[in-house]
Amino acid sequence: MTFDLRFYMAMLFRRLPYILAILILTTIAGVYLAFSIPETYRAEARLLYENGQIPDELAASTVRSTADEALLSVQQRLLTRANLLELASKFKVFDDVPNITEDMIVEQMILRISIYMPPLMGNTGVVTVSFDAGDPVLSADVTNALVDQILQQSVELRTAASGSTLDFFQQEVKRLTDELAVQNSKILEFEEANRDALPESLAYRRGRQEAQQERLTLVERELAGLRDRRQSLVDLYDRTGRLAASVGVLTPEQTQLETLRQELASAVVVLSPENPRVKALQLQVDALEEAVKEQLGVAGEGAMTSYDLQMADIDGQIKFLVEQKQEIETELESLRASIEKTPSNSIMLGELQGAYQNTQVQYDQAVASLAEARMGDRIEVTSRGQRITVIELAVPPTIRAEPNRKLISAAGFGAGMLLSLGLVMLLELLNRTVRRPAEMVKSLGITPFGTIPYMATADELRQRRAARRNLIAAVALFVPVALYLLHVTVMPLDTLASAIAEAVGLGPEVSVATPEISG
Repeated sequence: MTFDLRFYMAMLFRRLPYILAILILTTIAGVYLAFSIPETYRAEARLLYENGQIPDELAASTVRSTADEALLSVQQRLLTRANLLELASKFKVFDDVPNITEDMIVEQMILRISIYMPPLMGNTGVVTVSFDAGDPVLSADVTNALVDQILQQSVELRTAASGSTLDFFQQEVKRLTDELAVQNSKILEFEEANRDALPESLAYRRGRQEAQQERLTLVERELAGLRDRRQSLVDLYDRTGRLAASVGVLTPEQTQLETLRQELASAVVVLSPENPRVKALQLQVDALEEAVKEQLGVAGEGAMTSYDLQMADIDGQIKFLVEQKQEIETELESLRASIEKTPSNSIMLGELQGAYQNTQVQYDQAVASLAEARMGDRIEVTSRGQRITVIELAVPPTIRAEPNRKLISAAGFGAGMLLSLGLVMLLELLNRTVRRPAEMVKSLGITPFGTIPYMATADELRQRRAARRNLIAAVALFVPVALYLLHVTVMPLDTLASAIAEAVGLGPEVSVATPEISG
């Protein structure tokens, strides 16, 4: 089936009244909407987010936030409910709007505020701040108020961050100082409680132990010699009644006893013990020994003999050596116990000293960080770090930003074109009348030899023209009447136009631009 241009042109001409009616209606509505939307003025201010003035190699700020992060933090504080309500109340933004709620005020303020920063060049960028309002002066005033708040919030955020960092390290240094004092006190208490078993004196105690062990050996040797000497003296005295080493004048009995002993010793060498002579000499020696003992006992009454003096001296030496031995053994036992205890004390002392050294390292790091924090806080207090400065304040604009009346009017005309074309297509789809030979072939399945077009009479032509004129007149009359009735009974047309504009995105809706956070 070929494309029949004449048929479609005729069909379009027949539907032309409907198309014109729709075009006229939508175009009028678009023009009315364009001129009924309140004018919106947008005053803009430009801010510069710049890097710090002092190189980081010389002194670095403790605030490490990027421009995106800092701007986002400031923006979120600006868009709080309390701040938006305060701005709206201060500048009387919605005083001409009756019965507006706080929620609506907050919503409208968010829609009207724009804070935008394009992609950064390094860590520097230009921030654009604007506010939409029907009054250009109001737009500039609110924009400049937002700029002041941005500058104030930026300074407060950075100084608060540097101040909190400084406070943290000050508290950390104080805490570590107290902890060092406590650990040092523990070490001193432990060393005082175990001063005899500390690792540093282990070599001395081992040397002392060896020396005392040698001394104990000598004392025991001397003590054994004295005890042997004493026993020998006792045995000698028991046998002879005198000391071999004694000197002085002998009694006749003692002289005779000595002579008999010598004779007995000589006889024992030659004769057997059973010899009568040996026995007789032994009896004489025993008798004289008893006599000498009696003489010595009588002579010694009231005075000490040489034997007694020597025994007393030996006993005194033995007693002294025994005391020395006990002292040495006691000291050796103490040294042994302290040496055995030293390894565990060494481990415990090492743990205490290790904890102290670790805390000392943390303290040194905290002191260094505290110095950096003080420098960083000083940088922020004097505004030498990253900061936001004003490039250009907002001034009342002379040209409106919204609405774009040409665009809205063209949109109304375009909507009419789409609606009219849609209506024509819908009517053609619903019309099942056979109007062309091709449709006859398709519907009846027969091929005609020829076709004769319908010949309208003059009356029919006049009726068609009259119907078209009536339709155009009805549309021209109906549109103003309908708009008037809608304005009076349902909603004012300006309010309706604003609602429609906002719904289709043509009104003064301004979103708050959030900068993209890099990384």
